[in-house]
Amino acid sequence: MPLTLPSSRKLRALLAFLALAPHPVSRGRLCELLWDVPNDPRSELRWCLSKLRAALDESGLQRIETEGDTVALRLGDTSVDAVEAAAAVAEGIETLGLERLRALAQLFAGDFLDGLELDRSPHFGSWLTAQRRRFSSCHVAVLEHIIGLVPRGADEAGAYIDKWLELAPFDGRAHVALLENLARRGQIGAGEAHLAAAAELFHSEELDFTPLREAWQEIRARNASATPCARSGPAFPSPQPPIAGLESEPAATRRASLAVMPFAESAGAGSFRGGLADGLTHDIITRLAKLRDFFVIARGSVFALSEKNIAPQDAGRRLNVDYVATGSVRSRPGRIVVSVELVEVRTARIVWAETFDHRPDDIFIVIEDIGNSIVSSIAAEIATVERNRALLKAPNSLNAWEAYHRGLWHMYRFTRQENELAQHFFNEALKLDPTFARAYAGLSFTHWQSAFQRWGDRDRETALAFESAGHSLLVDDRNPAAHWAMGRALWLRGEQDGSLLELANAVDLSPNFALGHYALSFVHSQSGDPQSAIGSSDHSRHLSPFDPLLFGMMGARAMAHARLGEFDAAAEWALKAAARPNAHVIILAIAAHCLALAGRQDEARSFAAAIRKTLPDYRADDFIATFRFDRDGEALFRNGAKLIGLN
Repeated sequence: MPLTLPSSRKLRALLAFLALAPHPVSRGRLCELLWDVPNDPRSELRWCLSKLRAALDESGLQRIETEGDTVALRLGDTSVDAVEAAAAVAEGIETLGLERLRALAQLFAGDFLDGLELDRSPHFGSWLTAQRRRFSSCHVAVLEHIIGLVPRGADEAGAYIDKWLELAPFDGRAHVALLENLARRGQIGAGEAHLAAAAELFHSEELDFTPLREAWQEIRARNASATPCARSGPAFPSPQPPIAGLESEPAATRRASLAVMPFAESAGAGSFRGGLADGLTHDIITRLAKLRDFFVIARGSVFALSEKNIAPQDAGRRLNVDYVATGSVRSRPGRIVVSVELVEVRTARIVWAETFDHRPDDIFIVIEDIGNSIVSSIAAEIATVERNRALLKAPNSLNAWEAYHRGLWHMYRFTRQENELAQHFFNEALKLDPTFARAYAGLSFTHWQSAFQRWGDRDRETALAFESAGHSLLVDDRNPAAHWAMGRALWLRGEQDGSLLELANAVDLSPNFALGHYALSFVHSQSGDPQSAIGSSDHSRHLSPFDPLLFGMMGARAMAHARLGEFDAAAEWALKAAARPNAHVIILAIAAHCLALAGRQDEARSFAAAIRKTLPDYRADDFIATFRFDRDGEALFRNGAKLIGLN
């Protein structure tokens, strides 16, 4: 049954905010959002909530819920267009069928909360602007995916394309969709006319028109010999594969791309540029670029678009990137709050969102810590999305980037069979792109695993790990992963000094490279500085708290504690490492030895028994030969082995 909304603009604003809030909202946040320091904001909020209850609650049904200091709106029995659209995006627009997409398109009818601006409520104004941009982007994504699914020649395609262009006039893919549609109908003259108008439009904004012109040339050539009656299938290619004419890289070598838009800064009285937020944005762009995991748009381009007040998702479409990161910095008495979102441009899906709330005791340390967390999280989330996408594609259809991520997925399973599959996909990536440094580093990792786990001849696998790392350095000696791979390969060869030098180069090139810090911890935990090993282990886990190699980070710390004589701490960290779901037999061996040294013999023997189920003849010599302990470390762990019968 339709509900009559309250006439008060502030009440409607409160209702909309609560409807879209994913979690209960504190009263303090609502007061800050809707009132610009009124005489008694909490009293006014109570009055507003009482009015909303009167409008929304029914007998036996309470939609406004208050618990402690929080407020929530329960809408389980109602249909709200914005909530439905947001849920569809979260579900994944690319997974929806044509009928569902058509129904979603009907939900969009102008700007979100059109005409509901509030005076003297700057925080609500910022939220409203962000939501309007978000739902506009959702609308565009729905239209783009509909066009990818409607039958070729269907009259409805033109209406959807026109709406797409109205919402995103500088989105090159929308123009290509229109040109494709016109060419298939034989309306080449209309296509030429549109191309000329688009050229003028793009030039007025100083945007590169070349990709669109080249796309039209390819469309004309492709449609020159086709006849209208022979055409069938989609009116526009599925939006997931990139349109070749608009790509900055060939399809075989294409990699994920990201634009980090300037963060908004608010000090409580309006927003401004050039402050802390701009500095944080610049730092994040620089550090992400140093990782060299994906293509990062330069600072100048994103700031130039921001100065024209271009919405982040619109900027992402203009720049033709896969992901856009955006955020805000708010200063409150005694606190600094940084909120960040990572959005997949073509689906409008929020891939990751986080809020960092710190006391600004030392502002530079706080910003450094927040920046580290943001950079590491963005890199990890993009890698996860790209890996999952690659898993859904047929193996023979993967480009180099996708094959690399498919290889990573297998690599992190840590079994001999999966390691061989990872090698296969890394080799496939290198056939498609022989200059892919990360793929060489991945290949080196698989050979390193084969040597370390004794899955193959150790000398041969060591040589292959070293050779692959060398190729990685040759094609990109500024890539931290290349130096990481070489550092690990040198460790296998027994060249500790050279190993530490290469690993130091890796983290110097990219201080946010978590695997570089972990590898330093690994080497130092055996025959280097155990205190440094503990510090590097902690830093690697801080940078990548959900890393597939978390068991190794913890295991290295355990061995470092053991070398320091801190056996209780060693046992606890070894147990944490062994509890990780992908921990392999060598991690179990670390746990067995550290528990034995801590006097926890029964637990140690249970790990020894688990090891011998897989490796019946496993002995202390196998454990010692796996690592590169110094003389004291070797004696220490041999003593642990004697205590539980592994000698």
